[in-house]
Amino acid sequence: MDLADIQRKLTNGFRPFAIRTSDGREFPVPHKEFIMITRRSVVVADEQGFVDILDPVHIASLREIGPLPSRE
Repeated sequence: MDLADIQRKLTNGFRPFAIRTSDGREFPVPHKEFIMITRRSVVVADEQGFVDILDPVHIASLREIGPLPSRE
């Protein structure tokens, strides 16, 4: 996947989305603070602060998701 496609998701009126990789895993991005794009990778954090470093070659698709439930 082109990194510019992911960058556009962050800059054109952000909406929560999930990244699906070629092995079928999904990584939710509920807010733009949960993702960082570098020249060669995409870093996605979860709510506990753990990160996954993804190679853009293995990013198969992006899917919009609704807002995640609030933690009350």
